[in-house]
Amino acid sequence: MRESLFIKKNLSRWKQYQEEQTDDPDEMAERFVSVLDDLSYAKTFYSFSKVTHYINGLAAGIYQRIYQNRKDDVGRFQLFFKYELPLLFRRYHRLLLFTLCFFLLFCIIGAFSSAHDETFVRGVLGDEYVNMTERNIANNDPFGVYKEGNPLLMFVMIAYNNIKVSFYCYVGGIFLGIGSLYLLIRNGVMLGVFQYLFFTHGLGWKSILVIWIHGTLEISSIVIAACAGIILGNSILFPGTRKRVDSLRKGAKDGIKIMITLMPIFIVAAFLESFVTRHTGMPLWLSLFILLVSLSFILGYFIFYPIYLYRKGYRLSAEGKVLTPFTVSKQ
Repeated sequence: MRESLFIKKNLSRWKQYQEEQTDDPDEMAERFVSVLDDLSYAKTFYSFSKVTHYINGLAAGIYQRIYQNRKDDVGRFQLFFKYELPLLFRRYHRLLLFTLCFFLLFCIIGAFSSAHDETFVRGVLGDEYVNMTERNIANNDPFGVYKEGNPLLMFVMIAYNNIKVSFYCYVGGIFLGIGSLYLLIRNGVMLGVFQYLFFTHGLGWKSILVIWIHGTLEISSIVIAACAGIILGNSILFPGTRKRVDSLRKGAKDGIKIMITLMPIFIVAAFLESFVTRHTGMPLWLSLFILLVSLSFILGYFIFYPIYLYRKGYRLSAEGKVLTPFTVSKQ
């Protein structure tokens, strides 16, 4: 079909779409599909023609109306946590795996060093803490430290400390990721030594049931915060095709989005440590329930749900915009 005939045949319909806009979802969808068919034909036979650019602009306008209506329904807050953030984590899954493995390595090193050097535990945790723990164990209350003090005051102090540590993990990435790795090493060794101390007194399983009520969320969040710091460091070291300053800006933006997610998790972890962990004699089923819910949330939201969205065809553009399966297939 000649271009002039193609234009003559469809121009009245295009003008109708442009001048007589509609808010009916079915009608908009029908128009969008129709215009996409025209655009596909025009790109095939008149790829450099003005009519092709005109139809492309018409299709973009209809899509924007559909997308704006959808965004209003979903809401920016929901869009961020339901799609944007999980897809961001999917982009950095390999880096998150590296961060976790690096952390676990130094947990093992901490436990191994404790097993081969009696002074290592005190050198890491301090004499005061070790002596207090041993006194509590002798008094048949090994986790008595969690029962001391006002729970509300503990909550504020613990939440503040956790957020501070995570902030250091993130900001430490500006030093080419070295600061974040250092804090991972430090916290990993401390955790390994801490757990070894209880295992040597025959309280390993009990310590997991008690301490990891809050530790599951707390430790996972610290690892994720360090991952955000390494993202920041990598943006400086490996800018790719971007200018280094643009790469740094993008890395910082992605890291901040991750840190925003961790704030409520740290608050929940602080609440559990202050108000729940102190009940060391709680039933086994309740302790396991809290542990499994916490672990399921971490694995579900940060690992499995992002993979699910990715397999469904959702993508995150270079600018950080959520692309639906439909828009991806049209690109």
